[in-house]
Amino acid sequence: MPPKAKRACRQPLCPGKTQDASGFCDKHIHLAVGWSKPGRGTAEQRGYGWEWRKKCAVVLKRDRYLCQCENCNGRRLPASEVDHITPKSMGGSDDFYNLRAINSDCHKEKTQKEAAAARGFFRAH
Repeated sequence: MPPKAKRACRQPLCPGKTQDASGFCDKHIHLAVGWSKPGRGTAEQRGYGWEWRKKCAVVLKRDRYLCQCENCNGRRLPASEVDHITPKSMGGSDDFYNLRAINSDCHKEKTQKEAAAARGFFRAH
């Protein structure tokens, strides 16, 4: 079987080519962070195994499968995910009082804001 063709680097305007799964050339491989970060571990290794999935089912049912985030402003969006109100990275727990049903788009937006804050992009004024 022939080797895979090299693709363009994901960094804008970079002429480099790569076969790496991250999509970055050797010069920009340091930009490959986040979900594919080495050492991050599987979902089960990070504490999101069978017990977590059972807890999610309870939280979704408790919240009637409706998004509970403050950004919805009273809109009734369907929820399919469970969110930590206070993120675990900031001392939050997996207790039911710290969990709520959330819409996937709302969850993505909240997670991006939390990640940016953790990196220091948003500072409290």
